[in-house]
Amino acid sequence: MSIVWIVGVGAATAVGCAVVAVLVTRFTVWGRQFRRLAFAYFSVRVGGWRPLLTVLLLLLLTVASVRLSVLLSYQSNGMYTALQNLDGATFARYVVIFGVLATLYVVQTLMSYYVQQALVIPWRVWLNDRVVGDWLDGRAYHRGRFTPSAVDNPDQRIQEDIATFPADSVTLAVGAVSALVSLVSFTIILWQLSGPLTVFGFGIPRAMTFIAYIFVIIASVIAFRIGRPLIRLNFLQERFSAAFRYALVRMRDNSENIAFHRGERVEHDTLSGRFHDIVGNAWAIVFRSLKFQGFNLAVSQISVVFPVIIQAPRYFAGQITLGDVQQTATAFGQVHDSLSFFRNAYDQFASYRAVLDRLVGLLDANDQARALPSVSIEKGEGLEVRDLTVRLPADGRTLVDALDLSVAQGGSLLVTGRSGGGKTTLLRSMAELWPWAWGMVRRPLAEESLFLSQQPYVPLGDLRTALAYPGPADRIDDVQAVEVLHKVQLPHLVDRLDEVADWASRLSPGEQQRLGFARVLLTRPRVVFLDEATSALDEGLEHTLYTLVREELPDCTVVSIGHRSSLRQFHDDVLELLGDGTWHTGATPR
Repeated sequence: MSIVWIVGVGAATAVGCAVVAVLVTRFTVWGRQFRRLAFAYFSVRVGGWRPLLTVLLLLLLTVASVRLSVLLSYQSNGMYTALQNLDGATFARYVVIFGVLATLYVVQTLMSYYVQQALVIPWRVWLNDRVVGDWLDGRAYHRGRFTPSAVDNPDQRIQEDIATFPADSVTLAVGAVSALVSLVSFTIILWQLSGPLTVFGFGIPRAMTFIAYIFVIIASVIAFRIGRPLIRLNFLQERFSAAFRYALVRMRDNSENIAFHRGERVEHDTLSGRFHDIVGNAWAIVFRSLKFQGFNLAVSQISVVFPVIIQAPRYFAGQITLGDVQQTATAFGQVHDSLSFFRNAYDQFASYRAVLDRLVGLLDANDQARALPSVSIEKGEGLEVRDLTVRLPADGRTLVDALDLSVAQGGSLLVTGRSGGGKTTLLRSMAELWPWAWGMVRRPLAEESLFLSQQPYVPLGDLRTALAYPGPADRIDDVQAVEVLHKVQLPHLVDRLDEVADWASRLSPGEQQRLGFARVLLTRPRVVFLDEATSALDEGLEHTLYTLVREELPDCTVVSIGHRSSLRQFHDDVLELLGDGTWHTGATPR
């Protein structure tokens, strides 16, 4: 009978959950956020049948847990009644029944834990791939900083919130299903055990059932009003913590500059200010939680003794047995806990809402970043720029106005001008990174173009990975790596190719710039853009590296930004930005 009950109730629960999911995701904000983050994973076309079958199995195990609780309440009734009747044989029989039910309960609990993890972990993997992919798509990770409402701490949203969302979704969903099934099951038991109660001359039939519902509903309404501010407070706590963590990481990454300036006091004030925000918000959470948890604890303590007090007159009158009193207390507790689930889980739900807001906020920011305008990029040889205008967002000041130029395949161009005149911003526009630019740029695309900044990016991993970036490390063998390191004057690194280290901090700025030129030689692009890529090198090394590029990559178009006059000898033409959008081009004087 219990198996039939579990299957039948499980099927009804599955249908009910589907209906609730449709309603919630259609008529609530957080439901629509959940649908955006999760529904694709549970689509048969995306995740196959496994996620849905895992959910169904978890529902069955949850229903089985409730059924075992119901059977344990009847076992408890029988055992305490046997004690009252001094019936040793019956008592022993119920003890054996308890052993069987307890064993089943342990097995069910362990299976439920495993199935939950089998649902949560693959879901987290899928969500991580989706969010990270969305963040990288269209360079949203970079262009997002230019949106009107740039998100704070995307790293924290990816690292923490993606882990939290599937786990909390399953925990809250299983808790809600268990609460509702328990509510129905134990309400029937409570109804059967309840008797009439006279209040102010009015008789209330099955009073215990009505009292339980009224008691918990009133308590829940009050608790919701007390706990509602926790949603905003939890959101702020994550923001403040992430801002403090970012300040610490930034100080670590710039420790040498801070030490040179003896800026410890300023950094201490900055860290203290951000930490003060965390502490202030933490105290706000504490005071609000004291009210919320204090009210919940008071209600929970009252509910322990309340059903016994109500049933005591009937027990003393001989109308019910001691087992009935015990089962009434159990049923009342289950009904109370089931009705109280949403009240008690409000704190967790508040944190869950904050997680939804942060993840959906990141996806929205990614969409906004991809929607930002950029120059029209077309595939071609050399470099051709037509009617390119570059502006600043704050005041609309024009940096470059209607630029037209052409550089033949294998040619070279040096961009000069005063500091702050827009040279690097022009380069960003040609790379589709600057959204306040209009015009057309025709050049080689994808792997055939390479941009080197003043401080080349050094990825995590071994030195071979840093050398091959942005390509895979296995695309270069030892012979190629050793040869190119010798060419760029880094022979001391040839024995450390497979050493994993924080190379961004191990290598000096000059070594990092030489590493960047090694990438140019290995990648062999059709066009390379160099943004003051030799600023940390002496003129002798600069001459060596530019000569290498011109000799080994004669068909590569070179576009450089720089202030040194020594760079002119390596370029055929010069583009000078004169300010206020004006510019001038001409051949390099020889």
